[in-house]
Order: sequence, then structure tokens, then C-alpha cells
Amino acid sequence: MSNTAGDKCGGSVAKDSRTATDSVACTKNLTETDGFIRSSLDPAEEYKMDNKRRGLALIFNQERFDWRLQLDPRYGTNADRENLKKRLSELNFEVKSYDNQNQEKVLARIREAAESDHSDADCFLLVFLSHGENDHVYTCDGKISIQDITALFKGDKCKSLVGKPKIFILQACRGDKFDNPVTACAAEDSESETSEVVDASAIHTLPAGADFIMCYSVAEGYFSFRNPVNGSWYVQDLCELIQKHGNSLEFTELLTLVNRKVSMRNSNCPDAIGKKQVPCFASMLTMKLYFRPKK
Repeated sequence: MSNTAGDKCGGSVAKDSRTATDSVACTKNLTETDGFIRSSLDPAEEYKMDNKRRGLALIFNQERFDWRLQLDPRYGTNADRENLKKRLSELNFEVKSYDNQNQEKVLARIREAAESDHSDADCFLLVFLSHGENDHVYTCDGKISIQDITALFKGDKCKSLVGKPKIFILQACRGDKFDNPVTACAAEDSESETSEVVDASAIHTLPAGADFIMCYSVAEGYFSFRNPVNGSWYVQDLCELIQKHGNSLEFTELLTLVNRKVSMRNSNCPDAIGKKQVPCFASMLTMKLYFRPKK
């Protein structure tokens, strides 16, 4: 709506001199605009995924860390890397993986990807396999803010990915709490227990954060489990479900299925017997996302 229309119909300045005809005209215009917006939204609309390339998938795999960080080696993470490389390749991604890179090299690789031309690609995907701490992930010699990584791919920075899905998958701890198992019961039998958690125009101008989806192995503040041989719970189940449903199921529906599958597991770690894990995702996607086979 133009400024002229805004001056005429809105604001707190008294405009008692306007006529009844003007008021009706304003109401009519607003209704027509709102009606156009409502009718133009198709709930089944999908992202265009028939470009020449599926897109680039970067995997940063951190197994070992500088002794000064006092972080344990992440045994099993190489199984995650290989599993992801195979499944993402099956979805037609161009997969590049990097092991045990320092902060400078990781940021350089990410900046290089953000500055590349994605015009003929469907989307972009980045995976980080490492230790984590709230909103940071670790390289072999330091840590990087997740927000600093995603900022490089926002619409005002990476023009060729505007309107395209940008998928970030983070397998890392996000805190220092375990998730305790509970048994579902009727409402009248339940006990209340609270856990402390750091807890309209014709031309679209997309917000810088539109079309992102952030996929986390665990909710903020909690531990993420990993088997030293088979890899992390989250990546194991994500890859299994991508293999079964990656070409047919809408992506957020697939992630919900991953949440359910991981939540059914129980830890057998000596310090965490019976503890649970539930992944989560935050979606800023604006359409449905399918990875149907390339023709």
C-alpha cells in the first residue's frame, strides 16, 4: 500500500473531514488487497526443484580437536560423514566433505560457497558434525557462531540463492542437560514438573532469513548421543529415512519422522542410562520442499 493510501486510511492523526465515501473506498481497497493476498497463497505450492543441478552440499566433520580446547575426540563421526555423503549423493547433491579443519579454513570454505553462483542449482545444504555449545560449533582450534555461518547465505548477501531452500544440519551437543524419559498418562494423573531451559505489494521483497531451515540433532540445552562405531543417533536415523523416503516425502515431514525415530531410542551410556534425545528443526521455508529424482 502506498504512503498516500496510508495517509488517507491509517495513522492516529484526526481526519474528521473525510467523507463517508472516502471511508467506504478505504475499506473496499483494503478488502480487495487482502483478498488478493489470500487467494494467491497456494498451500500445496512447492519450491522449484528442476534446475540443472540439485546444489552443493558441504560437510564439515570434526573428529579431533586442539588439546587446549579440552574436547574429547568424536569417535564415530567418520561413520556419519560417509553415511551422509552416500545419502546426499543419492538426492543428487554435489557433496564436498572436509575433516578436522581449523577455524580459518572452515570460514574460508563457507565464504567461498556463499560467493559462488547458485543460479542453476535448486538449493544449498551445509552439515556440521562436531562438538557444540549453545549457538556455536567447534572447529579443530576454536568455535564459530552458527548465526555468523547462516548470515553469509541470507538474501542480501547471497543473491543467487534468493527464493531457494538453504538447509543447515547440525549434529552437536547444544548444552549440558540430559532428557529424562517420561511415560504418557491421562491428564488427571499427571504431575507438573518444569525443567529449567535456557529457554502488500505485487513485487515480493523476501526477508533476509526466508527459505532457511535449521535442523538440530537435539533441542537447545541438551546432550546429543553418538555411538563410537555407528555414529550419532540423529545422523543414523536421518540417513535411514532419507534412504527410504528422501525422494517422496516432503522434507519437514521427513524431519518430523526423524524426531519420532530418535525419540524412541534409550541411552546405554554408563553416565546416562535410559536418557533420551529429541531432535528439532526451525523452518523459515515458505513452500513445500521435495527432493524428487532428477530427470
